Amino acid sequence: MTVTEMLDRATSVLEGAGIRNARVDAELLLGHVLGLSRGGVQAKAVTGSGLSDSEAIAVASLVERRAAREPLQHITGTAAFRQLELAVGPGVFVPRPETETVVQFAIDALAATASTEPVGVDLGTGSGAIALAMATEVPHSRVYGVEVSPLAYVWTRQNFRTVGAPNATPVFVDLADALPELDGAVDVVISNPPYIPVGAIPRDPEVRLFDPEIALYGGEDGLDIVRQVSTTALRLLRRGGTLVLEHGEVQSGAIAELLRADGWTAVAHHRDLLGRDRATTALR
Repeated sequence: MTVTEMLDRATSVLEGAGIRNARVDAELLLGHVLGLSRGGVQAKAVTGSGLSDSEAIAVASLVERRAAREPLQHITGTAAFRQLELAVGPGVFVPRPETETVVQFAIDALAATASTEPVGVDLGTGSGAIALAMATEVPHSRVYGVEVSPLAYVWTRQNFRTVGAPNATPVFVDLADALPELDGAVDVVISNPPYIPVGAIPRDPEVRLFDPEIALYGGEDGLDIVRQVSTTALRLLRRGGTLVLEHGEVQSGAIAELLRADGWTAVAHHRDLLGRDRATTALR
C-alpha cells in the first residue's frame, strides 16, 4: 500500500466517524508511525512512497482507535502548545488551541512588569502548558504551576522535567492553599479552571469520555472553582497585579459580576479567534 492510499483510506474512515479535520489527523497518525512530520508525510505521498506491511497494520490500528474518538493526543502521547511539545495521556486535560491565545495575556503582563524577576502562578496547571509557556517565553520570570490531581500531576512533573525550564516549579497542592509564602508578591495569576456546569454534558466524545472530570466540571453554575481562584489570586497578587481567567463563552457576565463583588478592578473580556468570549482579565 502506498502512503497516498493509506491516507485516503484513513481519511475516509475518520470522516465516517465524525472526525473534524480528518485528513490532518490521518497525516499525523501516519507521521507518528513513520517518525515524520506532517510535511514529511505529505512529501512521501507526493513521491509515491510505499508502506511496509507492519507500518500499514500499525497505522490501521491507530486509525481504529481515533475513529472510536480516542483523542489524537492520547494516541500519539503528545500535544503541541505554542512553542512546546508536551506529554499527555489519561488523567490530564489535553491543552486546547484557544488557550494559546489566553496565555498571551499572562505572558504580556509578566513581560511588562518592572521587576527584574516577575512572578507568575498558574492555578490548576494540569499538563503544565500554561506555566511552561510563561516560563519559557519570559525567561527572566519565576513561574509556579499548581496542581491537585495526583493523576494529572504525574504529567505535570514529567513536562516540567522534560522542558527543563529552570525558572518553573511544579507544586502539588490544592489551589485554595497554594503558596502562602508568596502572598502579596505575585505579579500575574492565570487559571483555566473547570467551568462546565455539572448538568451540561460536553458534546464531543473526546471531552466527555476522556478528559478528567476534575478538569471539566465547576459545580451547579460552573463557577465554583472560579470563585476559589478569585479568592486565592487576591491573596497572592501584589496591588496592581493581573488576573487572567479562561472560561466558557456565555460566562463572561457572571464572572465580571463575581470579580467586581470581590473587589477586582479593570475587568475586561477578550474574544478568541472565532469571536467568542474566552478570557477575562482584571487588576488587583
